[in-house]
Amino acid sequence: MADTAPTTMVDDSEAYGPRVCDDMTVEVALAVMAGARVEYLTLCDGDDQSTGLITLARLAALRGSSTYTDRIRLRDVPQGPLPTPGARPGDTGEYSRVPGVPAPCR
Repeated sequence: MADTAPTTMVDDSEAYGPRVCDDMTVEVALAVMAGARVEYLTLCDGDDQSTGLITLARLAALRGSSTYTDRIRLRDVPQGPLPTPGARPGDTGEYSRVPGVPAPCR
């Protein structure tokens, strides 16, 4: 007989996208997101503790900025708005965050 009792998640951080190490490069993270077809990743430190979230929109904006290099690690992604050509201070983009997803830890 199958167990029909409801199950609860002990650690709901998995609900916020695949867990990846924060020493992953932006290029690899973008590839993981494309392969998993997700809009965000849960970042973890060396002790596998969640440290926040990173969105596809954030990484795409960084990749398009003049400060981008292919050696930037996820833990080194700057917090706050990224400069974009023609943007005015205080502007927020259409994709500044994923609806329903908590903002990353700061």
